[in-house]
Amino acid sequence: MPSPFPGMDPYLEGYLWPDVHSALASKIRQHLTPLLRPKYAARLEVYFAEDPFPEGEIGILYPALEVVETQQRPTLPSTGSTLTITPATLVLPVTQAIQVRLTSVEIRDTANNKLVASIEILSPVNKREPGLTAYRKKRQRLYQADVHLLELDLLRRGTRPFAQPRLPDVSYCIALTRAQAKQVEIWPVDLPTPLPVVPVPLHSSDSDVPLDLQAALVAIYDEAAYDLTLDYRQSPPPPALSSDDVDWSKALLDSMD
Repeated sequence: MPSPFPGMDPYLEGYLWPDVHSALASKIRQHLTPLLRPKYAARLEVYFAEDPFPEGEIGILYPALEVVETQQRPTLPSTGSTLTITPATLVLPVTQAIQVRLTSVEIRDTANNKLVASIEILSPVNKREPGLTAYRKKRQRLYQADVHLLELDLLRRGTRPFAQPRLPDVSYCIALTRAQAKQVEIWPVDLPTPLPVVPVPLHSSDSDVPLDLQAALVAIYDEAAYDLTLDYRQSPPPPALSSDDVDWSKALLDSMD
């Protein structure tokens, strides 16, 4: 069963996101390979980012923490003091840093294995500190290395690493920074809008190849059977939708019944 949403499905932005992230990277490689060969090849680059402050994703991306009530114990006065120690109201688990597995798609020329373009699917850890600063440094390294950078931001929460005052306030956004370019090409995407077909640049002597993002998303939704897991009767993961998007999505989901 396909997703009821014509574009990005906001219900995929929760605990399913790690699976969506990996599956989308693999599907993008699959779609690009016939268009790239024999001069270029698409490779999956897997790396890990540490999320030292995962509290904001508890209950969204990560399992909820348990809140354990303290047991009432008799309070004894401190040695040499008449003051009584106030017992803690709650006992919470110590939050540990989480290793997040991220996958990007690298386009390399087959003659020299030179990195030509990088396709980055943004994750929540890329869109808040300290991961935001680390990711922006990676963007700068790629730019300085004359590598094309295509960024897919399919998450409504967090700060976009390519944010600027003129960037429209939309749910999703695709950005392309071509090697040595002084401008960034932007595809703003509202919730009701299908994901665009975007260019993947290669060497200057070769034409861009098209990447159909909506086709890739539709394919992984079907292959992973996300419809068997998602409960569209509940609200999507935070942040809350705008009032217009709430009305639109409600009408859309009601029409599917």
